[in-house]
Amino acid sequence: MLDTKPAPGRVAVNDAQLAIPESIGLGPRQRWRQWIDGKDGLRLLRIVVVLGLIGFVIVPIVATIVMGSRADFESLLSDPAVHDATRNSLVSSAVSALAATALGVGFAVIFERFRFPGQNLLRWLLLIPFLIPPFIGAMSWMALLGVNGPVNQLLSRLGIEQTFSIFGGTGVIFLLTIHSYPIAYLVISAAIRQVPGNLEEAARIAGASNWTVLRTVTLPLIRPGMMAAFMLTFVSSLSDFGIPALIGLPERYTTLTTLVYRQLSSPSATNPLPEVSAISMVLMAVALVAILAQRGRAHSTQMTASASARHYQTGVFGAMGMVVTWLWVIVVSALPLMALASQALLPAPGVPLTLETITLDNIVTAVTSPTAVIGIQNSVMLAAGAAGITSILGLGVALLLARSKHPINPGIDVVANLPQALPGLVIAVGWLLVAPALGIFNTPVVILVAYVMAFLALVVQQLRGPLASVSAALEEAATISGASRLRAIIGTTGRIVAPVVLTGAIMVFLTAVRELTISILLVAPGSQTLGVAIFNLQQAGNYNAASALALIVAIVGIAGLSITATVTSKRQGN
Repeated sequence: MLDTKPAPGRVAVNDAQLAIPESIGLGPRQRWRQWIDGKDGLRLLRIVVVLGLIGFVIVPIVATIVMGSRADFESLLSDPAVHDATRNSLVSSAVSALAATALGVGFAVIFERFRFPGQNLLRWLLLIPFLIPPFIGAMSWMALLGVNGPVNQLLSRLGIEQTFSIFGGTGVIFLLTIHSYPIAYLVISAAIRQVPGNLEEAARIAGASNWTVLRTVTLPLIRPGMMAAFMLTFVSSLSDFGIPALIGLPERYTTLTTLVYRQLSSPSATNPLPEVSAISMVLMAVALVAILAQRGRAHSTQMTASASARHYQTGVFGAMGMVVTWLWVIVVSALPLMALASQALLPAPGVPLTLETITLDNIVTAVTSPTAVIGIQNSVMLAAGAAGITSILGLGVALLLARSKHPINPGIDVVANLPQALPGLVIAVGWLLVAPALGIFNTPVVILVAYVMAFLALVVQQLRGPLASVSAALEEAATISGASRLRAIIGTTGRIVAPVVLTGAIMVFLTAVRELTISILLVAPGSQTLGVAIFNLQQAGNYNAASALALIVAIVGIAGLSITATVTSKRQGN
């Protein structure tokens, strides 16, 4: 006799089997869990991440575009101040990006194609300008090349009438280059490491010299990396506020960022938000073009080295490169910080530095004054809050991108990483527009959410590599044991990458605690941050107290970011 018992989940009706939805027969709790899981088990996480990205990223960007479209473009385009600021911004950004890229190529060749003693220490010294906020770097060079600075004092003692000045357009371009070349060096070094070593070796076997190999083989292959470095440094320089404000404004050299700051802070300006938003739209468009160009070129730089790249003999050129690099880091990294330290340890500008004139009064005053205390408290609180929120949201974004395949994933990826390419000015203007509707205008909360938007990508990018290397076997085992897909991912993979999340949070904290551009546009009574406190002291002429506070921030930042980078590189190496 044939077995006519229906298969599980089906019922026999006139010898035909009809499917019954799995949700029938389930209780409310099971149905809720089934809806939360979705097809891939990550529906709830995806909803939370999408809502977070809409709130933190998309809303301020849309608000900026909407407000910018209301601007009087005819009046804006005919404004001489806008013309000058646009020209100065494009010229200073382009020239500094070209110079930074050239320096990046030179230093990348020296460190990736030569070996010499003290190379690791020299590489760390080379990157110091990258670890210091640009506005503090500007203060360091002001201390070094100021009217009463050590350089001009030395020239005066030698009877030389020439006086150096860091202020003006040339100084802006110079300092933008100094603070951009480490980015170019890091990008181009990564590109050189991907050059197939057998191509260079074949050229040498054919009789080419090292210079010929470099010119005809290596440099053409890393050209996409050089273009990516140029784009990154161009956008970075275009969005900088501290250097043009401290170095350019004293000589009336205005850029788009300082123009926006002046318009927003001017008591005589009537409703500057449409014009400011229009300028932000231009900066946003430039940033988008740069990031798209960079991504397109990143795909074209995929190279597989069939043999490891050969390092040249140190020889004469290696020794020359080592000497030039040591001289460079002494002048660019060491001397400005020493000048900043001397100004912080002197009772007044122009006082000779001797054992009798050294005092710690400026440092004590800087860290105990009400202005500094409020700035430190606010910065620590806001940076810690931003670190916590970006860690949670960044982990959610990274888990979705690494553990699911969904049509919305590319959009999540772009939105999460887009703010990193946007100038801080654009982010600040966006939240200036949104904050009144949310009731957070003139409160520290608006700075907090702007920090989250600006630094979210730091956590996402930290997690990409580690998540890709974690096997999904533990998640499958947890799922077999009865855990939901979301619970399995968070309970296994989430715990494994927790140290990486912590590293990303520390990087966000150390970056946010020293931030200036966003804070100075969103600052309100009682919400002054550390960067704004230093900037205001400098603008008020209290150079010694400003230098003391800036020196502390520089030392802590260099130490913290160096330790974090070392731990991250060791973890990736393992």
